[in-house]
Amino acid sequence: MTTTELKPTRAAAGGGGLASAFRDTMVVAWRNLRGGWRVPDNQVYMFIQPIMFVLLFAYVFGGAIPVPGAEGDPLAYREFLMAGIFAQTMAFACAPASVGLADDMQKGLIDRFRSLPMARSGVIAGRVVADLANQVIVLVIMIICGLIVGWRFHNGVTQFLAGVGLLLLLAFSMLWVGALIGLSVGSPQVAASAGLIWLFPVTFLSNAFVPLPALPDWLQVVAEWNPISSFVSACRELFGNPNPYATDSFPSQHPVLLSLIWVVVIVGIFAPLAIRKYKAATTK
Repeated sequence: MTTTELKPTRAAAGGGGLASAFRDTMVVAWRNLRGGWRVPDNQVYMFIQPIMFVLLFAYVFGGAIPVPGAEGDPLAYREFLMAGIFAQTMAFACAPASVGLADDMQKGLIDRFRSLPMARSGVIAGRVVADLANQVIVLVIMIICGLIVGWRFHNGVTQFLAGVGLLLLLAFSMLWVGALIGLSVGSPQVAASAGLIWLFPVTFLSNAFVPLPALPDWLQVVAEWNPISSFVSACRELFGNPNPYATDSFPSQHPVLLSLIWVVVIVGIFAPLAIRKYKAATTK
């Protein structure tokens, strides 16, 4: 009696080339999008949070921080504020990515994907694409809320769209961070905390909400090179919003360039780590 050894095909082992990986990514992304919209409570809370941030900072803190050259104008701080709100919300995209992947790991869905002839990178990339699609909707809602409370962009549609694109690049890069966190923790509950707890000091230790001169000298340097500060300054520049605290430093003078550099660095580090972590988790 002889036995025949079954060897996995190249596709089953996770190969198949870029076209196959792209197709697998889109399939997983569509699956995640459909699954998310079948639970409307999740979407409602995801959309309510940015609205609350806009209203809270616009009306509660709007008069607390005067903008030089526009003292007494409540709309000046709102224009100063909105780029920070946009960047913070896109950075917080890290959390749903980490929770989603941790939930898939806990429920055994990753093991089911493992048995299919699909690219391993497609599972992670599909989650990232689906969450990025949700962030597009979130950003549209925030822009509408900003316009309602008095925020405006002043540099034309082209630069406005460039700012929107930069914000989505921030979300894209942070989603890869969230993917690594989600694959590294033991449960969605832990992922929810791990995906957010480090973001609060990173976000608030930036120029998003308060002027950097208000910080201690040693913190000003840290905050100025903070990736969030780069994206906030870049959006203020592209939207034509006030940025009265800019200095002669490289981050202040070249925020768009520095933001793009941060995207390359973050994705270049965390995307390979997330895919490697997924491969390690599915080969145990």
